[in-house]
Amino acid sequence: MTKINTGISTENRQRLAEGLSRVLADSYTLYLKTQNYHWNVEGPNFQSLHELFEEQYTDLAGAVDELAERIRALGHPAPGSFTAFSKLSAVREDDGQPDWQTMVRRLAEDQETVVGTCRQVVDLATEAQDHVTEHVMADRMQVHEKNAWMLRSHLS
Repeated sequence: MTKINTGISTENRQRLAEGLSRVLADSYTLYLKTQNYHWNVEGPNFQSLHELFEEQYTDLAGAVDELAERIRALGHPAPGSFTAFSKLSAVREDDGQPDWQTMVRRLAEDQETVVGTCRQVVDLATEAQDHVTEHVMADRMQVHEKNAWMLRSHLS
């Protein structure tokens, strides 16, 4: 492996890559779940939820690429299989067809789960003085917190 000299120790880059891999797995699992719900939502709020789910999975599609590229920039391979994601993710898959309220509630909870994983990585990044990862995680937390709020608003 080529030596990386960006001011972050080898040990810290390893820890950061592991944390980012968990965020990537959470995000990819949430992407798949959100897209599933987009395809299968039914009910009186179909149009608004169909569009909201599409906005959210489109954002996640870009996020997973950014996360994987950050892992690579730290000098580590990014996980890229359903097997790896299922081992790393705190977000659980859902292959059933719940009603729209259950879909919205589960997605809101999952958005918050991703925020929690991001917060763990922010702590690692702060300790390692990795301002790039701190920035990426802060941006992702802002998006996921807003997404959770938007979803919860449909349940009020």
